[in-house]
Amino acid sequence: MRIGNDKSFAQSHLLSGMEKRGNVQLPDYTDFHLNTKTAPAMSDDKYRAAIIEQAKKDQEAGKFQSESAGFRSLVKSYVSVVSPDRKNMISEGLRAIYKNNNPEPKTFNLLDYLLGTVKYNKEGNDLSYAEFYDSNGEMVATYSNSGWTSFGTKEENARESELWGIYNDAWNSAARESRGNQGVVNAGAANSIDISG
Repeated sequence: MRIGNDKSFAQSHLLSGMEKRGNVQLPDYTDFHLNTKTAPAMSDDKYRAAIIEQAKKDQEAGKFQSESAGFRSLVKSYVSVVSPDRKNMISEGLRAIYKNNNPEPKTFNLLDYLLGTVKYNKEGNDLSYAEFYDSNGEMVATYSNSGWTSFGTKEENARESELWGIYNDAWNSAARESRGNQGVVNAGAANSIDISG
């Protein structure tokens, strides 16, 4: 479920994977709802064509958006191109948190200048809460005892909205075309039925 958060979207379900750092289970970066920076799989023109083709397939199969594995895969690939490097930010942030013996954060130059900042609470080696920010000051993830929450950046949200627009237009167009074809088939069938008994 996507939740509006002023200027971003947040995913509010557990995004934890299998690996751990300290007492923290690392996020599952393969999860549909958690993006991290990847190289583009194709050009934007090819993405557009793939999105349109996926929408047509989904409409024909009676699926819409996230009901379709193909759609979810395209969203992840398309959006991750503009995603921050969450995997590295979280990994480096946790490394710095666990190296710091203070329960409250101090400024980490590496994180501030290269990866953003981290705010956290911990007792000893037990991390209970952390916020991860990119170099633009946008919160990109939080960790709490219940797991991870991912926040979309402005750039990610804009790209995802663009994808939805392309997909929805193509899906609706395919639905209209399908209804139009059914009408033609039905009208032709009605004309050929002999009802004179």
